[in-house]
Amino acid sequence: MTLPILREELALLPGPILGDGQPSWTLHDPSRNRFFSLDWATLEILQRWALDDPQTIVDAIATTTTLQLEAEDVEQVARFLNDNQLTQPPANGARQYAERLARMEGSRLKWLLHHYLFFRIPLVRPDAWLNRWQGVASLFFSRQFAWLTVAALVLGLGQVARHWERFVTSLVDTFNWEGLAAYGLSLFAVKLLHELGHAFTAKRFGCRIPSMGVAFLVLWPMAYTDTNETWRLTSRWQRLQVASAGIVTELVIAAWATLAWAFLPDGALRSAAFVLATTSWVATLAINASPFMRFDGYFILSDFLEIPNLHERSFALARWRLREWLFALGEEKPEHFSHRRETGLILFAWAVWIYRLVVFLGIAVLVYHFFIKIVGIFLFLVEIVWFVALPLWHEFQAWAKRWPQIRASRRARRSALIFIVLLLLTALPWPSRIGASGLLHPTRLWPVFSPGPAELIGPPLVEGQRIQAGETLVELRSPDLTSRLEASRARLERLRWQAATAGFDSESRHRLQSLQEETETAQAEFASLQEEAQRYTPKAPFAGTLRDVDPDLASGQWLARNEKISVLVGDEGHLVETYLDEDAVKRIRVGHGGIFMIDGRDGPILPLTVIRIDADATRVLPNHMLSAQYGGHILSRDRAQRITPEHTIYRVTLTVDSPLGSLSGQSWRGHVVIRGNWQAPAWPYLRHGAAVLLREAGF
Repeated sequence: MTLPILREELALLPGPILGDGQPSWTLHDPSRNRFFSLDWATLEILQRWALDDPQTIVDAIATTTTLQLEAEDVEQVARFLNDNQLTQPPANGARQYAERLARMEGSRLKWLLHHYLFFRIPLVRPDAWLNRWQGVASLFFSRQFAWLTVAALVLGLGQVARHWERFVTSLVDTFNWEGLAAYGLSLFAVKLLHELGHAFTAKRFGCRIPSMGVAFLVLWPMAYTDTNETWRLTSRWQRLQVASAGIVTELVIAAWATLAWAFLPDGALRSAAFVLATTSWVATLAINASPFMRFDGYFILSDFLEIPNLHERSFALARWRLREWLFALGEEKPEHFSHRRETGLILFAWAVWIYRLVVFLGIAVLVYHFFIKIVGIFLFLVEIVWFVALPLWHEFQAWAKRWPQIRASRRARRSALIFIVLLLLTALPWPSRIGASGLLHPTRLWPVFSPGPAELIGPPLVEGQRIQAGETLVELRSPDLTSRLEASRARLERLRWQAATAGFDSESRHRLQSLQEETETAQAEFASLQEEAQRYTPKAPFAGTLRDVDPDLASGQWLARNEKISVLVGDEGHLVETYLDEDAVKRIRVGHGGIFMIDGRDGPILPLTVIRIDADATRVLPNHMLSAQYGGHILSRDRAQRITPEHTIYRVTLTVDSPLGSLSGQSWRGHVVIRGNWQAPAWPYLRHGAAVLLREAGF
């Protein structure tokens, strides 16, 4: 086999010491400014590349070193060099490279989709400008500035802790169009300084910065700085400083802006400092520090662990482990690490996959909603296919290549059996359980209030006193009402006397009609006052027991308007009320059973039976105890002093099937579990997905 000729402009640079202690080297392609990390074996092969024969190279390496290689290793290096265009083109090389480029780019549709998902636009070549300003930037790398920033951070955070309510209020006040515009401008400024932090730090270590610009990830703009030259650095700590420079820059901005917010007077400058501080904190902690995407956190972790291409290598290891779990193929590991590091890399790969699945699904939904329907549907499908379905398809292809080994594996048959069982468990109906918060209360309650300012007369009420239907509960006296009642009675008697004597003279006879009208009015007024007076001697509408009696009530005591006196609890038993959404209501019927447990699990478990399901949705909650802000399960909000649920809910009433004992006559909040219809676990998700598709399709 004749080996290809290496390009003459390639440069071989010393690299960092790898994690296992072996040296490394870096191969630089200056025409594309790309760097390739080489291990010891690859370096020995390249040093003897002029021998032009794989076996000769292997023999020479075995003679002069302790490495024992094979001709296949040399051929792999040759394929690596060809694939990355590091060799001189052959006689017909132009045609070969054109065909290779066409295969890589694929069709125009594939090119468009790839560049829609990610593309870069270089805007400036800042290397000369960075050289001119390096002296000024060096001030921010000094130890004195670092200690001043730490002091500013501690002092600023201390002031925020002392004035936390004011800080939160300032945050709420920025939730408007002006605040959002300020956050947008601040984010632009912070990201610009972030990239300058990378650039100046790399320049400080002698690296060239060929370009800075804007990168678009699914049409979302992000600033970028080309710091590929950091691969020249042999110290991983220097590379770590370059990788973390952006985050450190944002933390410095956040520290000084927080301090400025704490000491500036109210006004535009203080608002600007607040926006700058919060933008820096959020952008750093929520975005840049994440190692799950190829942001700064990823490169920091990669350099710290000394594992270049951390995502790809951990993914390969996780895929190998997954195949071994499922099929036990006995394949060689992609790489060998210590048991602890191998476990960590596999867990990291799974975390990245889950994180990306959530993020890409969210991006797909946003893309769908921010574009017109037909374009949104297309871009949504692109997101799902490219980021979710395509990786799964590639893994299934890898399984297909190993199908003979998989078919012969006992582990594979066991995995297939487990998969079928799990699939059946999700597809077959199971008895369902619907849980929600509920309110236990007596079937009939009648609160006793003072209708107005009044004096309590008669014997005081007693807790637990039995009352018969129609019996007077309490006697109250209102001097104001009594005087108005006496005045109304006297006026009515006077008008009646005048009407009775109207026929004795001509003038009285003329006033007879008006006197009769006044008498009717006075009689209605007197009847109204009598009816109001009856409210001061309330009678029991049903038989029951008095509860919640104030033990301090005594005869002669004055009560305020609407002051609670007692509650009459009926003898008809207790009910539990809860509210369920439309999907849960469809799974229950009248007669279904359930249980009720008081919050805190202090009381007994009470058996229940569904006796009523409202056909109409509840628009206003009559009791706040089941609202989420008060510890219940119903998402709601206060509107015009009424508690309205956020979603459609229906009231479900259940009767208690056993005695309550000491709980009798009181109201309790607790947890309700209702035994619903049998249902396949996967069915709600399939139905909801189908409903969304039909709704968005316009059906």
